[in-house]
Amino acid sequence: MNIATTYLFVPGNRHERFDKAVAAGADVTIFDLEDAVHPDDKDAARVAIASWLAARQLSGQAANVLVRINDAASPYFSADLEWLANLPAGTPLAGLMVPKAEQPASLGGIAEALRRVNPNGALLAIIESAIGVQQADAIATAPGVARLAFGSIDYAVDLGCEHTRDALAYARSRLVLASRVARLPPPVDGVTTALAEETVLADDVAYARELGFAGKLCIHPSQVAGVQAGFRPTAQQADWARRVIEATSSGSHAVQVDGKMVDRPVIEQAKRILALSGNY
Repeated sequence: MNIATTYLFVPGNRHERFDKAVAAGADVTIFDLEDAVHPDDKDAARVAIASWLAARQLSGQAANVLVRINDAASPYFSADLEWLANLPAGTPLAGLMVPKAEQPASLGGIAEALRRVNPNGALLAIIESAIGVQQADAIATAPGVARLAFGSIDYAVDLGCEHTRDALAYARSRLVLASRVARLPPPVDGVTTALAEETVLADDVAYARELGFAGKLCIHPSQVAGVQAGFRPTAQQADWARRVIEATSSGSHAVQVDGKMVDRPVIEQAKRILALSGNY
């Protein structure tokens, strides 16, 4: 149950922000080589990220860092793979975020390249297109894929639909179902672009959690605390869960809590809530 809920992006060409981003409190920091980096700056970004990782390795400091590479159809993809191949074994790179994930075979090749650097490295596959949603089940079971994420903005552009909850509901549900069937952790929801509106972020997190997501991509350090709080069970939920576990501690399920009968699914839900709150 101890899964990441916050994934914070930092542009790969802004080396002066790397340490600050890692220290911002997110569960995972994503050094970006894709959308946040101008084509003219991608080579410099690769050098900056490799230098930071090398210094981290030399100092023996761990860091839960992913690098978002460019997508397989991009003219920059081959350079990203070459960059990856040149990283020394043992580089503290936890994995890669793969954008516009569509083809499981391509993901397998990326995973193989990553394993030369980190045998335990994992892929976060971000679904951003109609093909990606259609292929969600195959992507979820592709070699090396540890979790799915939803690139809602690019997905809306691909479909030519509005970036609204109704328009994106099917895709979100598909990712939740594909993740569960593949026995992956629940997926990671896309970004909230409204940086100055905490209520919008809180509402987006609550909606994502309601659908079955258990994490969110963040584009600013100020979003981290709000996302973490939003995916954490409330005090009332944790209290209810504790009372369910206490009431059934003797092994009997023929009990009531708050006037409602407790059965096995209710007990499992209580265990899950306590696990997410760090108390089970």
